[in-house]
Amino acid sequence: MARSKKSESGDARERLLQAAGRGFRTGGFGGIGVDGLAREAGLTSGAFYAHFGSKADAFRLAVVDGIKFLRGGVAAFRESHGRGWRDPFVDYYFGERMLVSLAEACALPSFTPDVARADDATRVAYQDELRLLLDEVAGGFGGSRASERAWALLSILSGAAGMARAVKDEKTRRDILASARAAAKAV
Repeated sequence: MARSKKSESGDARERLLQAAGRGFRTGGFGGIGVDGLAREAGLTSGAFYAHFGSKADAFRLAVVDGIKFLRGGVAAFRESHGRGWRDPFVDYYFGERMLVSLAEACALPSFTPDVARADDATRVAYQDELRLLLDEVAGGFGGSRASERAWALLSILSGAAGMARAVKDEKTRRDILASARAAAKAV
């Protein structure tokens, strides 16, 4: 589920989108400006505005891209593990994915607080992508309670990842992840 380095060296728009994702994950919407986002992509502010109408537009697109990336990861685990996809995915999410830098962290816990304060267009885009993610997860459960189980799993993953990244103490971090891993596997 790691992003390809090739996309980062691609066209200016893709570089800006990836830079926006990294910048907003590490600094939040209010913590980085257009100049910083452009610099992160190795471009100018003029290049930024040639591709995005505003910082809010770039944020919205970074949110959508990040949730699509997570949805692709779920789809890949479902494809490679079949009906038994959930437990390996949970192990990966609370294992390897928790070792990446904040700049590369999961979009769901990283962007959700800023989306809650964003404009309506961003909130609707987030909601639409979240529903597509829910459908992918629910499709891996099947049954009459598939959507309920999918909401529960996504909530556990996002909440625990956010809490684990926020604490300083390594034991507390491990305790959060171990408890959440058990809860996620019980969904």
